[in-house]
Amino acid sequence: MHPVDGHDPSGSGWHGQRAHRKGYACRVSVRCFLGHGASGTAASMAPFVEGLRARGIESTAIDLPKRKAEDAVPAFHEVVPSAADVVVGGHSYGGRVASLAAAEPGAPYAGLVLFSYPLHPPGSPERTDARIAHWPDIRCPVLLLSGESDPFARIQLLRTAVGLIGDAELITYPRLGHTLKPVLDDALDRAAAFLKDLRVA
Repeated sequence: MHPVDGHDPSGSGWHGQRAHRKGYACRVSVRCFLGHGASGTAASMAPFVEGLRARGIESTAIDLPKRKAEDAVPAFHEVVPSAADVVVGGHSYGGRVASLAAAEPGAPYAGLVLFSYPLHPPGSPERTDARIAHWPDIRCPVLLLSGESDPFARIQLLRTAVGLIGDAELITYPRLGHTLKPVLDDALDRAAAFLKDLRVA
C-alpha cells in the first residue's frame, strides 16, 4: 500500500490510502448501482444517486431484502445488470452485499464503491475476519469512504484490511461515525472522480 495523506480544500479533513492502480485498456462511461443500509430503502440513497447524477454519473438506487448479506446476493443480481460497464456499491449493508457479488468468480463489474463499509458490529471487532474473508477475491478497483470514528469499522482494522484488496483506495474522515452526510459533497466528488477514471479491458 502507498499512503497518501492530505487535506481537502473544502475543509473536510480527509486522509487517503491507495493501492497501485492497474492498467486497463480503455476508459468507459459507467452505470452505477447502489444498495442501501440495513435500516434503509432505495429512497434513502437518493442523496447519493442524485449527487452522482449531478456529477455526470448514471446512477440507480436498488432495494435489497432485509436479511443476512450473503442471502441478499441473489436479489441483488435480479436488479443489477451483469456487465463490464457496471459499477456496484452502496452504504453499509448495501456495500457489503455488493462486495460479495463483486467477489464472485467471473464477476464482470468495472468497479466497487463502498460508503461506510460495516467491518464488524459495534463493539465486536473480533467479527471482522468474517466480513472481509471475500475481499481478496475482489478483482475490480475499489473505493472505500469511511468515518474514522465509525463504530462499525475501527479505523486501524479498516486500514489493515484494505491491503487484502489488490486495487483499492481508502478515504477516511476524522471525527465522523457511520454516516457521511456532513462530508457528502466531498465523498461524491471523490466517488465521481474514481468512476470517471475507471478502465476496462
